Amino acid sequence: MLRRSLVILTILAGGPALAADPVFPPGSRIGLVPPAEMVPSRGLTGFRNPRSGAAILAVEMPAEAYANLAAGFTDEALKAQGFAIARRDTPEIGNGKAILITGEQTDNGRSVPKSVLLAAQPNMTALVIGQLPQGAPASDVAAIEAALKTVAFRAPLGIEEQLAALPFKIGDTSGFRVVRAMAGNAVLLTDGPNDTIREASQPVLIVAQSFGPAPGPEQREAFARSALVSNNFVKDAVLERSQSFKQGGSDWHEIVARAKEPGSEVPVIVMQTIRFEPDGYMRTVGVVKADQRDAVLPRFRRVVDSLAAQ
Repeated sequence: MLRRSLVILTILAGGPALAADPVFPPGSRIGLVPPAEMVPSRGLTGFRNPRSGAAILAVEMPAEAYANLAAGFTDEALKAQGFAIARRDTPEIGNGKAILITGEQTDNGRSVPKSVLLAAQPNMTALVIGQLPQGAPASDVAAIEAALKTVAFRAPLGIEEQLAALPFKIGDTSGFRVVRAMAGNAVLLTDGPNDTIREASQPVLIVAQSFGPAPGPEQREAFARSALVSNNFVKDAVLERSQSFKQGGSDWHEIVARAKEPGSEVPVIVMQTIRFEPDGYMRTVGVVKADQRDAVLPRFRRVVDSLAAQ
């Protein structure tokens, strides 16, 4: 009888281990159980394997974004974007709908394994992207898929928590109000009561830190101009000023341009300032109605001058 009891206890002890707790990158409401050797990554909301370069990126969006994004998750739409689907799943994530796709994305002539999770929650949409280097083994692809199925959520973070997780700090907000941090490396500021700004109704300033390779001195002018025209919140930009300068021991480039707000055609002024650093660059973009430029552009500059690494 004792032997039989010991056998039963042995079987029970050999059952599945307790699941690991999800890890939440600093400042993020989206967490997951990362694959082995993946750790929270500096400068982005997600995880990276320093050895292989594999990465998982988590993006928080408004709840209403789910429907539009889900409509683009058809095989045909993804194929048009160079994504060939191998598997499709609808895992249980939180308490809302979810879609998980795995396949290969063609990027600059290379096909890289990628898994994408789109998950709806009552007050947010989560887009979680896992990417592996070309030629990664099937076991690594399976590990990324398994990690995306462990996605979990936590309560909204306060502004102070969000700011503390950024790779930079703002010494002087110049009267602007912080709306939210974004993607673990950026922050949105405005001056006015609304968090969603339409038709340039309020000045907007975005500060973002990039840890990607910075262009060399001879390429910075072209890089800055290309970055400006790639913005989707202004159009028809006409440069007034584009100049490089040194300040505080760093190389800078700044552009001031006239433009239009895409939806309303309201005339705006856009000011883009890039500070180049040894391990990346910091970029700020401010947009304000043209008739408010004299009062607001100097305030953009005070914020820019107060930025420091943390």
